[in-house]
Amino acid sequence: MDITLDKQDSNVASIKIRLNEADYQSKVDEKIKDYSKKANINGFRPGKVPTGVVKKMYGKSILVEEINHIVGHALQDYIRDNEIKILGEPIPNQQQIETVDWDNQSDFEFEYNVGLVEDFTVDVSKKLKVKSYTIEVDDKVLEESLDNVRTQFGQMTNPETSEEGDVLYGTFNQENGDIEHDTTLDLADLLKKDLKKFVGKQKDDVIKVDLNKLIKDEAARAALIGKTADEIADLDGVFTFTIKNVNRKEKAEINQELFDKTFGPDAVSSEEEFKAKISETIGENYSRETDQWLNKTIQEALIKKTGISLPDAFLKDWLKLTGEGKVTDVELDKEYHLYADQLRWNLISGEIAKVNEIKPENEEIREATRGMINAQFAGSGMGQFADQMDSFVDNYLQGENGQNYMKMAEQVQQTKVIDFIKEKIDIKEEKVDVEKFKKIVEN
Repeated sequence: MDITLDKQDSNVASIKIRLNEADYQSKVDEKIKDYSKKANINGFRPGKVPTGVVKKMYGKSILVEEINHIVGHALQDYIRDNEIKILGEPIPNQQQIETVDWDNQSDFEFEYNVGLVEDFTVDVSKKLKVKSYTIEVDDKVLEESLDNVRTQFGQMTNPETSEEGDVLYGTFNQENGDIEHDTTLDLADLLKKDLKKFVGKQKDDVIKVDLNKLIKDEAARAALIGKTADEIADLDGVFTFTIKNVNRKEKAEINQELFDKTFGPDAVSSEEEFKAKISETIGENYSRETDQWLNKTIQEALIKKTGISLPDAFLKDWLKLTGEGKVTDVELDKEYHLYADQLRWNLISGEIAKVNEIKPENEEIREATRGMINAQFAGSGMGQFADQMDSFVDNYLQGENGQNYMKMAEQVQQTKVIDFIKEKIDIKEEKVDVEKFKKIVEN
């Protein structure tokens, strides 16, 4: 057997594997003999099938299977033993495979294209300068949040006369058809020019509308009259809406009851403390966003500075091959740059972890899993399950044949790498308000 590496570029190469008869024939003969002892073929007693018959019937398939087995192992061993850093998986030269004459050839050559990782170094130092942002919670944001909390915990009332922001309960009747449907109409969903028809109205008032003009979204329009979008094609939109009730959410009073509903019993005891706690919560929520933005900025800066060149043509071929025909050229053109940058970041973070011996410890992985599970419980309103948490953690990490453990280990390592980078680089902090930060993110 002869294996050679032909480097066509700094990050593209081909591996050629040449076999002669001596490399495979003894193994093929051995398999034929073994098969003859096990084969059940009409006209022969079990275990007494002549090897010549087996060879004639199954010899080619056994030859193909054995050579594929030898070549596959030789390829992986060669890559491992020579410490060749590859991207994706080797791609066989399909055109060459299709020309193989399995009936007459005794020597074979197989070629595999591989994408290589170029040698690179990552400079994690004060030379890398990035900017981080801290959100200042101004009075406007605080008042908006306070207003939202008061509305959330407010009481539903039924005033006599409608105002902006009310929800009307009533019946839509089609004037030139047979549609009649009870529903709720949220005035907040209407345009200003249409809103005046519904403000200042009372129970039993009848309002004539063109539903096609009132509600532009087809699915929302259909839902208002108890139909699906498919059912209202060519709809005659002239309806009357008869008000049965006016519903209004009155804002909750700023008192101890509201404090307790928002943050739990006795967490705060005055309006001043309440606003301070809301401001703190807003800051915590935005700190997650600013942290994510900083992490993204660091990744982009290191990707740009390190400048890893990728074998783009090879990777696109590999993505299409592994996608089994589901990945189109149009999708690749649109999404490839995202995949390429994620691959570059994985290489960079892996190199930083290797050079600086950054590894996820088992307890760190378990702690990260606890945090994830707690967040899921909190999001579903299920509260804390401290006494059962270890069991939940064990079950999750053992799931998917250990893949969950590997996934959490990767997350922990990524976090540790980012934390390491933050300690080494130059981060300039800037305080901004919410609106400015939103504009920074959008740009």
